[in-house]
Amino acid sequence: MVTRQIYSRGVRDSLVLRTMKATPRHLFIPEYLKRSAYSDRPLPIGEGQTISQPYIVALMTELLHLAGDEKVLEIGTGSGYQAAVLSPLAKEIYTIEIVRSLAEGAGELLKTLGYDNVTVKWGDGYEGWVEHAPFDCVIVTAAPVQVPKALIEQLKIGGRMVIPVGSFYQELKLFIKEKDGIEEESIIPVRFVPMVHPTQSIPSSSP
Repeated sequence: MVTRQIYSRGVRDSLVLRTMKATPRHLFIPEYLKRSAYSDRPLPIGEGQTISQPYIVALMTELLHLAGDEKVLEIGTGSGYQAAVLSPLAKEIYTIEIVRSLAEGAGELLKTLGYDNVTVKWGDGYEGWVEHAPFDCVIVTAAPVQVPKALIEQLKIGGRMVIPVGSFYQELKLFIKEKDGIEEESIIPVRFVPMVHPTQSIPSSSP
């Protein structure tokens, strides 16, 4: 998976590649999909949500430029796979999931697997997690139409945020928060499930 799907497509951070190789993706998907665990595609995890394809997970992780001492906020825990990848690469991971069953399941699984620096919360990702702000990095695994203001506010000066933005057409974007503004870079076109508020219905299917 790492050689053919990730390294060959341009991800070069050796720590990210090592972590992708070591993280058991098959434990974060339903039993009936185990044979597809290491294929380069998103897979359904229930509740209309998906686990992202390995290449996208690796790319988004690499874009954070983690050195090991960061406090990271993740929006969209899902089954916990992205948080598991981040765990050995940063000091603290705070992750928010809007679907309660997924949040609870991911929290239990991550704890069982020994990812002790990951804290999972059931809640509204649009609000971020102000109690633990500011964050060195923010990574979002669902697509809002516009970047939530709270996430920008909770990002440290010099911090990096990786987020898919858009509705039908989405782009993966990198934002770097500077003292005098926000630097923005478009990375690649992507397709993620929508990022929703608690008052909105969760999509019944995922692209």
